[in-house]
Amino acid sequence: MGVEALNSIVVNSDYICLDPETIVNQKTIVPYEVLIDVEDRRRKILKRTELPFWRLLGYFEGTCLKAMSVDWLFWVTLSVYIALRIILRNDAWMPGAVDLGATDVSVLGGFLSFFLVLFVNQSNQRFQEMYKTSMRCPGRIYDICQIVAPTPIPKVAARRLVRYLNAAHVAGYVGLSRTYSEQEFFCKLNEEFYMLTPHELASLKHFEMDHGPDAYHELISWCMQDIETAFQKNLIDAREKSALKDKTTQFRDAMDSLYDYCDQPIHFFYIHFLVLLSAVYLPLFAADNAFNAGIAGKDNVYWKWDVLSGLIVMVQAIFVIGLRLLGQKMSDPFGDDLEDLSVLHYVTTAWKRSNKMLESHCPDPEVLPEVEDELQRHRKTKAPSSSTTTLSGACTNAGPASVAKVV
Repeated sequence: MGVEALNSIVVNSDYICLDPETIVNQKTIVPYEVLIDVEDRRRKILKRTELPFWRLLGYFEGTCLKAMSVDWLFWVTLSVYIALRIILRNDAWMPGAVDLGATDVSVLGGFLSFFLVLFVNQSNQRFQEMYKTSMRCPGRIYDICQIVAPTPIPKVAARRLVRYLNAAHVAGYVGLSRTYSEQEFFCKLNEEFYMLTPHELASLKHFEMDHGPDAYHELISWCMQDIETAFQKNLIDAREKSALKDKTTQFRDAMDSLYDYCDQPIHFFYIHFLVLLSAVYLPLFAADNAFNAGIAGKDNVYWKWDVLSGLIVMVQAIFVIGLRLLGQKMSDPFGDDLEDLSVLHYVTTAWKRSNKMLESHCPDPEVLPEVEDELQRHRKTKAPSSSTTTLSGACTNAGPASVAKVV
């Protein structure tokens, strides 16, 4: 459940009396079709960063405006300003009232800005570290594929090891996030890519994939057993066994690190402190600007000052609320927000690339000395421009012998 969804919940007596954890931690099963749609829009948003500013301003989806449109504090702040301006422009304003325009809220605004920027920096650092950790998981799968591809391990055994690793990759995110469920994420991907057999799926049922890392830990154990079996059958040597187990352990360690990050989010005390300051500061700032725009009967009141002060209040609300929402969004990058990490893209790309690596083969298993000597001789004798033309022409031919002939 994203920040917009939590902000848009209707506040009633039941919501106020309930424990907030029942709202935040409730299991919301997101359909697989919705995950695909969100992933597609998420990947498109990533490409918008290089657009010119006038095109960036034309977007609403994936921006702070969409998040703030359902944030109560934004509308409360504008309502305070508008209500005070209506009252202060009325001739029936009480002369004995205190002019709040003489107060100075800039000091509070300075402190709040400092803590907000610090909060966003911490969230951004956390977000980048979680992204790098997520990228280590497919990286270790690719390492294992390139280790087992040239070994005497039968292709069927190598394929099983790789599909276990990819299944562990998917199962790890299921236990990590409420968004990616076993029913609508793991099972749908398994139906598409055939990662596990029905018998293997049945062996994982009692681990409750939606409730922790036990299922993916079990799959990692299967990988370790396959590596040990290959060593016992002399299909790999001790060095290859050590490398495979080391890469598998690194994969498990990377996924466990993601669980560690999610288990210890940014301190609630810190976030509550920022929310409390924002809730106090923005209405005060709106009131301060409302009084500074003038009081009927005491100052000259102009509509242009009303509009200008209102714009200042709105921009300040966008700054304060936008930074707070940005920090909250980046603190949990494994949800269904468009700004979250592309988990579906990561797991599907890892599956496709790892299987392609297993099917790779060298066109010439043996080194042909005459071909290497001929290429080396032409590197030394031909001019750079001529060499470039020669090599580009050679790329259209198949086989080293034809390359040497063209050169």
